[in-house]
Amino acid sequence: MSLFQRAHEIVEAKANRALDSAENPSEMLDLSYEKMLEQITQVKRALVDIAASRRQIELQEQQLQHSVAHLQDQAKAALAQGNESLAKEALSRKAAAQAQVDGMEPQHQQLSEQEEKLEQTLSALQHRVNDFRSQKELMKAQYTAAKAVSTVGESAAGISKTFEDSGAELQRAQDKIATMQAHAGAVDELLQSGVLEDVGGGTDDIQKELDEASSSDEVDKELAALKAEVGAGDGAAQLGAAGGA
Repeated sequence: MSLFQRAHEIVEAKANRALDSAENPSEMLDLSYEKMLEQITQVKRALVDIAASRRQIELQEQQLQHSVAHLQDQAKAALAQGNESLAKEALSRKAAAQAQVDGMEPQHQQLSEQEEKLEQTLSALQHRVNDFRSQKELMKAQYTAAKAVSTVGESAAGISKTFEDSGAELQRAQDKIATMQAHAGAVDELLQSGVLEDVGGGTDDIQKELDEASSSDEVDKELAALKAEVGAGDGAAQLGAAGGA
């Protein structure tokens, strides 16, 4: 194998590996089938060429054998006429023709053997092609089915992932709502207890005045009640002193 041929095969192998990921099995099977048909065509052409060569040699052998027989007859005729030299020349030519016939026999035998081998090769290739054609269609159907199953699986996986994402988002939303509800409840409790105002210290001036007025009113009420109580006590004491006198 030449260096150039080796380099070509290496480049082709690398290119084929690079295309593996992008190849469609159905297209690969069809391509392989086409290559096998091309091989059959090449074998048929070679078979025709060999058969033609064999037939050509057979025709030449027939012509030479006819010449051999004709020269034999001429030698007999010349000898019968007493022309020995002419008879000798005829026999010499007959020997040369016969030598050519004998030399063609190995070629004829070789071509016949090659033709027989090519016929066997052609028969085996045709058998392989027939089997491959049936397997090819079956494998293409299997690939189509596997691709459909894979597509459905990917879709199911995508739907499952969507459901998982939706569930996570729903859980986050529920958690956020619960947090907001708890925050609102706490704020309401603080507002009702007044702690939120005391802690915040952010009441305005009007609210302060209202609070002071309410506090003053409570003080006045408490003072009036205390005066009434004290007044009642003084009156009772005065009545007791008058009775003793």
